[in-house]
Amino acid sequence: MDSKHAASLPLFDDESPAGQIELFREAFEQWLQDQQGMRSIRREASVSVYRDMWEAFTAWCLGQSPLVTLAALSPVDLDSFQAARFGRKTADLSLTPRYALRLMRLIDRVLRHQAAQQDQAPNTAAADWIDAHPDVRYADAAHSDPLPDYLSVAEARSLIAFLSAARPRPGLTPVGLSWQDVRNRASVALQLGAGLTPGDVRALTLDSPISEGGRVRGRPWKVSVPGDGTSPARETPVASWAGELLQHWLTVRAEAGVSGMFLFPSTRTGKPWLKDSQYVCARQVLEDAGVDSREGGSFRLRHTFAMRQLRRGTAPETVARWLGIDATKMKRYERVLPLPVEVI
Repeated sequence: MDSKHAASLPLFDDESPAGQIELFREAFEQWLQDQQGMRSIRREASVSVYRDMWEAFTAWCLGQSPLVTLAALSPVDLDSFQAARFGRKTADLSLTPRYALRLMRLIDRVLRHQAAQQDQAPNTAAADWIDAHPDVRYADAAHSDPLPDYLSVAEARSLIAFLSAARPRPGLTPVGLSWQDVRNRASVALQLGAGLTPGDVRALTLDSPISEGGRVRGRPWKVSVPGDGTSPARETPVASWAGELLQHWLTVRAEAGVSGMFLFPSTRTGKPWLKDSQYVCARQVLEDAGVDSREGGSFRLRHTFAMRQLRRGTAPETVARWLGIDATKMKRYERVLPLPVEVI
């Protein structure tokens, strides 16, 4: 074997313990580097805590027989990990619910970042584990069913203006955007203007926008959202400003020659938009608009839509149907509505 090809080979076999140590280390360091580059993590003390957490997690995974790899990690493995560490008293290995939540979020973020780097679907084991443990999931909340977080009037108006600047308007010079930029803004517009989840947005097809029967010819006024196994297929109204942007996106999409069945594809050839990629794009839109992204901000947008509809007098059962959730879950909004709340 010549030296050129030898130099391109990895130092360790990925299946070996040494190879797995390197994979764990590389996944964390690449995530950390990006976080520091975006200034999401600034303090050295935070870096030290995250690194200690990851090293403890790595040591446990590679101490199992057979080894627990990042690709094969499951919620069952995480149950065993938590059980194995139960009772340790040192401050950095405390197993309070808040610490467990912070640790699991770290694992989830590193896994999602790694998947995005490799353009693969992420391993959601940590997120699934959090969902299965309400005592941990709501550890940072003052109430086990926390109040919905929504945009203020100023934030919503600012975001709508930013999103709407992507479409041509009389008397204004259009903003020069790529088709991906318009896609990103239109997708965020449907989260705020139609109450869609990120998963809803990725599942929409070209048949989803409904223009027939609307007030303006050709402008979508509602969307048909496919069922996903946890919520039924449904139709939900679209705010007029979001419908205008969606109409513009359909024009841009056609002019750019984007193919495929998905309304918001990842590539010009029509590949589906991966979860982590869409999350990054949505967060960037919110940051560019000057809105606090807070984990991507997607559910703040959805809650703002729900609050707006309820404040307008729409029946909670109707809003629940539009959101694709059980009507009993609307009670959390009732705890906010008696307060002096303004939404647009």
